Amino acid sequence: MIFTDQLNNTIELNAFPKRIISIVPSQSELLWDLGLREELVGITKFCIHPKEMHQSVTHIGGTKTLNIDKIRSLKPDVIIGNKEENDQTQIVELQKEFDVWISDIYTLHDSLSMIKGIGDLVNKSQDAKKITSQISTSFKDLKQTHQTVLYFIWNKPYMVAGRATFIGHLLEKIGLKNCISDINSRYPTLSLNDIINLNPELIYLSSEPYPFKETHVKELKKHLPKTRVLIVDGELFSWYGSRLTHSTTYFNELIETI
Repeated sequence: MIFTDQLNNTIELNAFPKRIISIVPSQSELLWDLGLREELVGITKFCIHPKEMHQSVTHIGGTKTLNIDKIRSLKPDVIIGNKEENDQTQIVELQKEFDVWISDIYTLHDSLSMIKGIGDLVNKSQDAKKITSQISTSFKDLKQTHQTVLYFIWNKPYMVAGRATFIGHLLEKIGLKNCISDINSRYPTLSLNDIINLNPELIYLSSEPYPFKETHVKELKKHLPKTRVLIVDGELFSWYGSRLTHSTTYFNELIETI
C-alpha cells in the first residue's frame, strides 16, 4: 500500500500500521479519537489531550526535541508529524530509518485533507470521514464579525499570527481583518509602538504557546483603552485535528461577547 503525505512524499507499507508514533499534539488527539488506543505507542510531552492518552502513552520528548533513541526502542511502523511543528533535521534523521507521514496545514481544507489522509493511512477511513463531515457542517453555522484584530502568540517580544498561518485563516473565517495581513512574515514581531499605531479593534491573547494572563490584558489596555483585549483558547484556534469539532461553538460564543 502506497500513501502520499501533504509534502508529496510517499511511503509504502505492507500492512496497516500496528505501532504508531505521533509527534504533534493535535494529530495525537485525532488518532485517539479515531479509536487507535492500542496502536498509538508514542506521543510528545505536549500531547496533553485527552488526559487518558497523555498519562498512558509513552512520551518521546518534545515536538522539536524528540528522543530518537526512545523512538527507536518503540519500533514504530509509522511516525506522523508536521512540517511546521517538528524540527526538519530530526524528521530527516527519522526518515532514514522509519516511514514518516508529514502534514502541512495552512487552511481548513488542508486540515480536512490531513484527517482524511491519516484516516486512510491507519485504516480508519470511515471514522475520519465522520469527523471531517462534522467539522465541515459546523463551520457552515459560523457567525461573522467584521473588525480588525491582532492575535498574539508570544510575549517579550510580542509576536502575532500573520498571513499564511492556520490561525490567520480561521480569523478570516470569522470575518475578522488581520491588521498585519500585508506583512510577509508568518509570525512577525511587533513593538508596543507598532501595536499602538495599528490600533486594532480587537486583540486576542492566546493561551498557548505563551500563557497570557490578565496582567497582560491590563498592560495592553493601558496603551489601547478603546481596544477590546481578550484571552482566548489557543487550542481551538491552532489545533487542526479533531478538536476543530469544538471550535465553531467557541468562536460563536466569542463573537457574541463583542
